[in-house]
Amino acid sequence: MKQRLILSLALATVMSANAATVKVTVTDKRCQTITGFGAAACDGAMRPFANDTQPAKLLYGAESPIGLNIMRMEISPNMKGNITAADVGWDTPYDWYGSVPSAKIVKQRGGIVFGTPWSPPGEFKTNGTAQGGNAADQGNQRGQLREDCYEKFFPWLNSFLKYMKNCGVAVDAVSVQNEPDWWVSYSGCLYTPQQQLNLVKNHADALDKATYGVRLISAEPLGFDPSYSNLLLNDSVARKHIDIIAGHIYGHPPLVNMKNAAVLAEKYGKEVWMTEHSSTDNIGDRLPNWHEQLLFAEELNECMLAGCTGYIYWYMRAHWAFVSTGEAKYGAENKTKNKLLPRAYIISHFAKHVTGSTRLDVTHNMTIKTEAAFETSAYIKGDSLIVMAIDTTKTAHELQLTLPANVRSGVHLLSTDNTSLCQEAPITISEPTNVVTVSMPARSLSTYIFIIDNSSNAIEEKTMAAPAGPKTYYDLHGRRLDNPRGICIERGANGTSRKICIE
Repeated sequence: MKQRLILSLALATVMSANAATVKVTVTDKRCQTITGFGAAACDGAMRPFANDTQPAKLLYGAESPIGLNIMRMEISPNMKGNITAADVGWDTPYDWYGSVPSAKIVKQRGGIVFGTPWSPPGEFKTNGTAQGGNAADQGNQRGQLREDCYEKFFPWLNSFLKYMKNCGVAVDAVSVQNEPDWWVSYSGCLYTPQQQLNLVKNHADALDKATYGVRLISAEPLGFDPSYSNLLLNDSVARKHIDIIAGHIYGHPPLVNMKNAAVLAEKYGKEVWMTEHSSTDNIGDRLPNWHEQLLFAEELNECMLAGCTGYIYWYMRAHWAFVSTGEAKYGAENKTKNKLLPRAYIISHFAKHVTGSTRLDVTHNMTIKTEAAFETSAYIKGDSLIVMAIDTTKTAHELQLTLPANVRSGVHLLSTDNTSLCQEAPITISEPTNVVTVSMPARSLSTYIFIIDNSSNAIEEKTMAAPAGPKTYYDLHGRRLDNPRGICIERGANGTSRKICIE
């Protein structure tokens, strides 16, 4: 689907005389640094892929046209079926093998793997089963972690980490619970915010972070209810255990609950991950139309504006997701199994180019709200300034971009329908400038990538000793450095950044 268009800027930005101009100002105010984008390693029926690694190969890493780098997997509470120690190299009573092959691919390609429990083991719970209890055949018993089993929970997570390590997968993070506020009939466990606080505050020191190099993710409430993460972050003991706050956005747009939850997370230096959402999964026996794809692009954009550092979609493989299921009833694009679908190319605009960047604050002369007619965001990554723009209207626009640094060249990546995706055209700039006018076709998703002019003083470049103070450092790909050396980006406590060489 990706095509390279050999066009000059003059051809790429031909607009009608009546086209409206949207004025966008990208400031130098730094916001969050983006860790990446991903999906859960399962089919549309929540089945792990087992030895079918094609979805992971299609979606992950620099060699993929999509560029995902975060994979979510279930930490199953269920006992395994016929998987034996000979299959995995190390035995366990739990059914944890299904995501191992895909996780290996993701790790081999430099990605991040994290696990989420839908429920602790049934013997730890008040209803004696991994099921949530919201069904007549389960007695309608609300399944919760028994208080006398709180001390068993994190050692159970350690056993998962040991198993994965013995299978050759170093898991990067584990979560407390999937949707602790949603009473379900499938695997589930209810926690109030106070119960989660008690669990983390009093028992999370049993998670063996030193051995496994793992980070702890908060429970992931259904609608990103801030009360779950705020109670943790307002407690000095619990706060030290939590590295990432997380949640889902079912029924709650990103610019509401997630944005509110991100306030304390930013204050205490915690990442914010949106770890599950299914966009247009209720469309029936058809593929998403182009307007629905643009709404998905807006969801991605709004998550970034809300302060999100990691976005993880639900299923990798479903007719409304990233990889086809092979079922012709959903449309021609889906009839061949394990083929990239249009939605994968939508997320690639962000995954390929925004991962590792730092978001910049943006102002413009149109109103941003949930599912707005026009949305934008901007990022800096090494020597690149990146502007995302989404137009859901029937009318083409021009974008007049005022940038925080002079730029000397650029490229326009454009998606305009389900068959015209990630088309690429150069942006020709006659001389370095910080004001550039580009095209924004109707009903389109655009990524504009500009190269900063190194002769500009917008980014200072010099050799110096490593400075003291509350600063962070990133390589030229936007990855954080714990021990910076050589050419890197220094970010000060006040949000200013500069390129330096640390000897």
